[in-house]
Amino acid sequence: MRGKFAAFSEEEHRARLQQARRLLKEQGIDHCISMAPESLFYYGGYDSWVSVNSPQALIFSADEGEPTIILRDTDLSLAYESSWVKDIRSYRLMFDDIPGIFAGIAREKGLRGGKVAIETQSYAVPHAFGLALARALEPAEIVDATVLMGMPRLIKSPAEMAYLRKAATYAQAGLDAARQALKPGISEIALAAEIENAMRRAGSDYWSIPTELAGGERSAGGHGTPRDRIIERGDLVHFEFAGVAARYHATAIHTMAAGEPSKRAREVYEVGRQSLAAGIKAIHPGANVTDIEEASLEPVRAAGLGDAAVMRFGYGIGVAYPPIWLEPLQISRGSNQIMEVGMVFVLHAYLQLVDEQLGIIQGGTYALTENGVEMLIGGGDVALEVV
Repeated sequence: MRGKFAAFSEEEHRARLQQARRLLKEQGIDHCISMAPESLFYYGGYDSWVSVNSPQALIFSADEGEPTIILRDTDLSLAYESSWVKDIRSYRLMFDDIPGIFAGIAREKGLRGGKVAIETQSYAVPHAFGLALARALEPAEIVDATVLMGMPRLIKSPAEMAYLRKAATYAQAGLDAARQALKPGISEIALAAEIENAMRRAGSDYWSIPTELAGGERSAGGHGTPRDRIIERGDLVHFEFAGVAARYHATAIHTMAAGEPSKRAREVYEVGRQSLAAGIKAIHPGANVTDIEEASLEPVRAAGLGDAAVMRFGYGIGVAYPPIWLEPLQISRGSNQIMEVGMVFVLHAYLQLVDEQLGIIQGGTYALTENGVEMLIGGGDVALEVV
């Protein structure tokens, strides 16, 4: 049973852990209590979503030594079937002192004071638990390691790329289903059902964000989830959903029209399409993310719609658990990150005209390869699709 459903080799996981250790040492940090489920999977191979209600952690030192996974006893078999880590321990919820157990394991590994890295921005570390853990770790100082632990995930290995390409095939099944099912008279919920059913039938794992789908007067809602609204002839309908393979997400983003739309809808869509194309053109190894977003905004500003572009242009994607699928890469003004070969990211040109009850979003999931920018899945830079 041990490792029967492991997604990667032990060697790949150990290499990732060594990278994390190097980063910790560079920051003068001696120990790590990693609680974000993305990190538990990426470094420890442990596949489980239950951090939302049952604290779990991968605990290790910056020096050599075996890591420890600590989790709720209910989930022992999940670690056995997916993780390479040999030292797996458990606690009983509602009975055991969980912060004390976490701190005790860290002390076994040499913690006496100094700094302890924890992803304090993760939803897996709720405020009350974080306070209790801080007390249990005293006099050690907790240092936020959300970005430190997440940055190594930005450059994908060949094995990771294989999962992302498989995830893209699942998302493609969903996009194909959307094209077949979108028509006047269908409800948004029924349309979402066709998409989700197609992805599951194709083999997709569960996704970390609900299917986003909004049409007609709801299309200005960028993160709108489907309602029982009936789609009408001429409605613009935008979609955002992900196929998932071994927790690696590939997101399809597309706007389509259910019959011939209004002239204004076509105009707004075309501006969004030009924005997406301009942003993609600015992406290359060494490009600054601020310059990329600025390039994507040039067509929007030229059309007098600068105030309607309210989303970041892009973000990194890969391993994910609910409630998000974003990685630390931010393709946006306000960030100073540099693009590198091996990065995988979502791009979206989004325009929101609330007063006109009109919005579009166009893009998809892309990889920066040695040959340039490759779209893995999505609508991409295409003329408005009318079905």
